[in-house]
Amino acid sequence: MKKLSNLMVVALLSLGFTSCKKYLDQVPDDRLTLEETFATRGTIEKFLNNVYSNIPNEWGQRNPGGDENAGIWTGASDEGEFLWGFVQSNNYNIGSWDGNSGFVGDFWRNYYRGIRNAGTFMQNVSGDAIDMTPALATQYKAEAKALRAMYYFYLMRNFGPVILLGDEVLPPDASLEQIVLPRASFDECVDYVVSELEAAMPDLPVAYNNLNYGRITRGIASAFKAQTLLLAASPLFNGNTDYASLVNRDGKVLVNQTFDIGKWTRAATAYKEFLTAYYPSIYELFKVTTNGAIDGYLSTRDVFLNDWNKEVILARPGASLSGRQYEMTPYHNNFPREVKGSGGLGATQRQVDAYFMANGKGIEDPTSGYVSSGYSDYQLPYDDQQRSIYNQWVNREPRFYTNITFDGSVWLNKNNGVIVTELWNHGNSGKATGGGDYSPTGYIVRKAMGLGNWDVGGRALILYRLANVFLDYAEALNEADPANPEALQYLNLIRERAGIPQYGSADLPAPVGQDGMRTAIRRERQVELSFENVRFFDTRRWKIATTTDNGPMFGLNISQDLPGFLTPTPFETRVFSQRHYLWPIPFADVNINNLLVQNPGW
Repeated sequence: MKKLSNLMVVALLSLGFTSCKKYLDQVPDDRLTLEETFATRGTIEKFLNNVYSNIPNEWGQRNPGGDENAGIWTGASDEGEFLWGFVQSNNYNIGSWDGNSGFVGDFWRNYYRGIRNAGTFMQNVSGDAIDMTPALATQYKAEAKALRAMYYFYLMRNFGPVILLGDEVLPPDASLEQIVLPRASFDECVDYVVSELEAAMPDLPVAYNNLNYGRITRGIASAFKAQTLLLAASPLFNGNTDYASLVNRDGKVLVNQTFDIGKWTRAATAYKEFLTAYYPSIYELFKVTTNGAIDGYLSTRDVFLNDWNKEVILARPGASLSGRQYEMTPYHNNFPREVKGSGGLGATQRQVDAYFMANGKGIEDPTSGYVSSGYSDYQLPYDDQQRSIYNQWVNREPRFYTNITFDGSVWLNKNNGVIVTELWNHGNSGKATGGGDYSPTGYIVRKAMGLGNWDVGGRALILYRLANVFLDYAEALNEADPANPEALQYLNLIRERAGIPQYGSADLPAPVGQDGMRTAIRRERQVELSFENVRFFDTRRWKIATTTDNGPMFGLNISQDLPGFLTPTPFETRVFSQRHYLWPIPFADVNINNLLVQNPGW
């Protein structure tokens, strides 16, 4: 009988079978046989917890990959930058990475390990186990099936077409010949993921109670089905002739070379099915009202601070927040430790400029009221008085104040009194003052920052929410059926919740034509979903990253005091070429599998 030491890691995340706050349960996997593991409900659930453990922990992006599959997405997109040279996203940005890079191999191996473990679970779980019922075994098997499909999706969005293992579970001592397999085509991968999610959905619960948050529901499976189809419909994989040379050894084409508008229709239909089934009965936009009106600032801030509100579709429970909140808390020299962080996660000038004005217009619109110089007395939504604020940051939309810490802004944690953050060189959080801790761009990411000390934990990490669905649906519908008014309707629902005027209201005309709507939807995604691990993938599936992620990136002049600090200044010259749209298959895997072809350019 085979041991499970090659199938399971020792640390098993418990995602809510008894409590969503229970972690690192350990199973003596070096002593249990396969039969013993699946003999009782307790050990079955620990094995399933291990399958769940591959859901990414995106709070840890300073150290991507690893056991928790943290990404590089924030610092490696045109919205952000990490300060420290050891952060892998900084190497990525300058092109100093390849198929030998640790995070590349981690993602490939970890998700295939999760896929393999899910298959093992599905083959062996039985309602005949002690304390297990047939109905519960069926539900657990559906959770594993959905997780396996989700892990394929995570692989596909980085590597493109991948190897499909199907339901065959290779033994731990499988020979080299048994694991030499070719890549499936991207369309085959999409169809497989979609069919697996569809097969899992009937046996999944619609929702869980608060003891089981974080586990896979029917709505999560439906949302991942739609996301997979959106990826397939996008320019990167829908008739992309740049991948004409991506073929298997036998000549099989791996990325379809003919554009198919039907893929957009299929994606839009999947999102509509999700909305019909789950909105607003299960999911709805989180809103805070003040004096009977939507408070855009509190709504967009507190959606991340109120765990498991009805906007949340997928989240990782009880995530450690301290590392990410340390990155978002400014240095605040001479203040107590609980309000003294690094500010090392900076926002780019491009992202700052993407936010609208309070009247819903872009800063480039000459009628927006945007002023590019000077100061005004202005009361920020989180302050109790007016302060002198640089005009570029005055009268901006609520999401700007939710997401960005800028010079002169008041810090959220007021337990030690009011702290005004100073980001210029010799300010309390500037480069000269902080030494090794300061913002690399002159702006600091604030999104999802708690209101208390930075070194707290236990809050849910939101990975996918209803606002994302609305914008996904609007995009797919505009591409498939540009005359359909629902695209504008769902776009406007996002703006309404953000507390800014909707398109088509007085003095704010609706976007004109499909191109106008496409531009508006992409801008809204850049704003609403900023710093949520979306922008990285958007610029790639739209095939615009050679423009957005290439060349000089700008922030403020952090080496100067005021007023020189306010001068836009390049902080990095980024390198993004055609080959970077897809990650390389780890070189070691290509070397041992002669059927595994490499991605173009690598």
